[in-house]
Amino acid sequence: MELSLTNYNALVCGSTQGIGKAAAMELAGMGATVVLLARNKEKLEAVVQELPANEGQQHQFIVADFTQPELVRVAVEQFLKAFAQPIHILVNNTGGPAAGPVKDATVAAFMAAFDAHLINNHILASLVLPGMQESGYGRIINVISTSVKAPLPNLGVSNTIRGAVANWAKTLATEVGRYQITVNNVLPGATSTERLSSIIANKAKKSQQDEAAAAADMQAEIPLRRFAAPEEVANAIAFLASPAAAYINGINLPVDGGRTPSL
Repeated sequence: MELSLTNYNALVCGSTQGIGKAAAMELAGMGATVVLLARNKEKLEAVVQELPANEGQQHQFIVADFTQPELVRVAVEQFLKAFAQPIHILVNNTGGPAAGPVKDATVAAFMAAFDAHLINNHILASLVLPGMQESGYGRIINVISTSVKAPLPNLGVSNTIRGAVANWAKTLATEVGRYQITVNNVLPGATSTERLSSIIANKAKKSQQDEAAAAADMQAEIPLRRFAAPEEVANAIAFLASPAAAYINGINLPVDGGRTPSL
């Protein structure tokens, strides 16, 4: 099984922490040259120094804020011109919208989430697709949520936007497959990140229990009875990025310990 990513370039979004950072570390460990994309320059500088470089890779980063899609476009366009190489692997990943019931959501919250997720994903895909097509190798992997398969309570805006991203990805997969470019979605379940910590805190407040009890209740709903480590989600991303996954296209892959009730 061919898993090496030597001589491939990967652009990983939201890569200074959590799942994004874990994915960047794994892809670099498999030999890819990694370009980090996030908004905090200091954190990017720190993470780029942590990335494995056993194949002599020169890892780089782009500073851009996903709340401003057009500035993301400009920053990535400028980088790609200077980089003068194709991006073979794109990992679309960014933090989810704030929790809350959909009935209370504002139009502004929907618009902000739409920009941060679907619009940025589309901008980045549009920028890297020509290089993927020319090189004959492309992997677009979107980190979404298990809410694509079963909406999650109290995540109204997130459920809505994640579903839109999944349908965008499936449509794109049917269009670019002829160029040996695959588009797949990884659906993390409860994963030990800052995002999960905020969800646990919110649940604890609503249920008037301490955070440890709220976390235990969540784990009891997972057949494996534990939360995922970011590295476990990164493993799924890395496999889909590899040559071994060349015939996997247009799927939603839950990495959730079996929690999602649907097939």
